[in-house]
Amino acid sequence: MHGKIKVKYALICDNDTHQELTLQQLLENEKVVKLLKSEFAKGVRNLSITHQGEAKIILSTKKEVFEFEVEKKDFADLIELAEEDAKVKKNFKKGCQAIEIIDFSTK
Repeated sequence: MHGKIKVKYALICDNDTHQELTLQQLLENEKVVKLLKSEFAKGVRNLSITHQGEAKIILSTKKEVFEFEVEKKDFADLIELAEEDAKVKKNFKKGCQAIEIIDFSTK
């Protein structure tokens, strides 16, 4: 196997978050409704906010994506090589001691 693999990874941190909310849950919050009314309908009285359909809102930690290249023969060791790359480039920070492979592609 000749060629290279381009690997993209991100750090996994202790305080990472991932939360899914429905539009219904969001509109049940009084503070959110007040904010929407004051921002988009100033001076309007007796305003009702409704929604159609089920939309999901995802709140998640924004990740910085790092990348590196390895030989195709090193495919089995991608995670270890990504961890090594993170250590060499000093990407690990306090509370961020693991990696997540986001994508890889061959060249």
